Amino acid sequence: MLIGGFAIALFVIALNYSCKKMVTIDPPVTSTTGDAVFNDDATAIAVLTGIYSSISSPSLTSSIIGLNLITKRTGLSADELTLWSGAGSTDKAYYKNALLVNSLTSAGAEIWNTSYRLIASCNSAIEGLQSSKSLTPSVKEQLLGEARFIRAFIYFYLVNLYGDIPLVITSDYEINRLLSKTSKEEVYKFMISELKEAKTLLSSDYLNGQLKPYPSTTSERVRPTSWAATALLARVYLFDSDFANAELESTNLINNNKLFSLPPLSSVFLKNNSEAIWQLQPVNKSGSLYSNTEDGKFFNLTAAPVGLNSTHTTYLSPQLYSAFESNDNRKVNWVGTYTSGSNTYFFPSKYKAATGTSSISSITEYLNVFRLAEQFLIRSEARAQQNNILGSQNDLNVIRLRAGLASTAANDKNSLLSAILQERRVELFIEWGHRWLDLKRTGNVDVVMSAVTPLKANGSPWQSYQQWYPILLDDVQRDPNLAQNQGY
Repeated sequence: MLIGGFAIALFVIALNYSCKKMVTIDPPVTSTTGDAVFNDDATAIAVLTGIYSSISSPSLTSSIIGLNLITKRTGLSADELTLWSGAGSTDKAYYKNALLVNSLTSAGAEIWNTSYRLIASCNSAIEGLQSSKSLTPSVKEQLLGEARFIRAFIYFYLVNLYGDIPLVITSDYEINRLLSKTSKEEVYKFMISELKEAKTLLSSDYLNGQLKPYPSTTSERVRPTSWAATALLARVYLFDSDFANAELESTNLINNNKLFSLPPLSSVFLKNNSEAIWQLQPVNKSGSLYSNTEDGKFFNLTAAPVGLNSTHTTYLSPQLYSAFESNDNRKVNWVGTYTSGSNTYFFPSKYKAATGTSSISSITEYLNVFRLAEQFLIRSEARAQQNNILGSQNDLNVIRLRAGLASTAANDKNSLLSAILQERRVELFIEWGHRWLDLKRTGNVDVVMSAVTPLKANGSPWQSYQQWYPILLDDVQRDPNLAQNQGY
């Protein structure tokens, strides 16, 4: 899928997945050529809306697996989730850290496949938007910013899940089919450049489906703004060990208290809440019912069909559950309990709504992608790395205070970094792979997984190469310059 160029598929995506709350006009049906798509504001907007819908789409029912699959698969790979014994072979491969590469399975490569499909869509959108001379300038600028932001967002996960990767920035098939890997360092430079550009293009206000400002104080937070680009840039700088710039970008967000604040724990995962920087609107509909988030449906063991089964296959690992302090209110608000006979299971309950609703306006929860708490933790870590001990403590304590905990006892750089990693574990659990990526970037993955993997995999040992997922076999076989990740 890496080498396929498909500008026409952009429009197909928009037609298949556009969401009426984000696109408030009917999608056109008269033309599916790339040039025609970018001759009109409405169809151009629908292209980007289609990309968001694809990211949000349910992984088991969509022809293009949604990137929300990242949360589940990385949770299984790490020490966050326990897998039901009756789960499928692919989930078991992630859970046992035993991903295989052969012609019969793609376990480990699903996210690769989906990501490069979406990157191809972004590349075609950028090229189409840049060449268009008929779009309203403000629409063209916003959409270019959205496409660059999404491309950087997807590359962030690719480079952190697979390591060195091909950097595909054109829709030219002849170029893409022979690409070799680009180093992680160069991919980070590219992401930073993309996000800086996106910040200048994106609106600082949330826009509706026609890219107009909302007429009231209540606005949907489902189209990226310059603040979403800022949030991702702060994260990228942190992962790239540029702590001064990570602090600068997170501070810009934290200081925007007109748009962002920390609500009570019970409100953090509601749609359009004040902590949300960017959310994904659920797009699945079953029969006459519009769904809430896929996370709510998948993780909630008390929702029908109740219990552990083919619909609900995971629950919190004992390692994660025991990581919470006894008086941590997040354990009360964000962890659910299900009892079957003499067994009690704890499950992620950040998203409470696990059933559908007859009206799209009745959906109560959107999927958080970026939220303010992460920015406080980014700044706390960046400050600790720069030996700003008091500033780091203050940011960490903001998050602890909301959870009902006392101020941190950590009072030097090393103890603060450990405390921040622990706080990230219990604040950001089962959200977009934070734990799995944190273990790798902090150098703790081998120590933690050497203890955990034998428990998950019937005694099989952890091997360090397993921190990287394998590349899609078809792409390796088609591209003579693309090498499989070491160990596979």
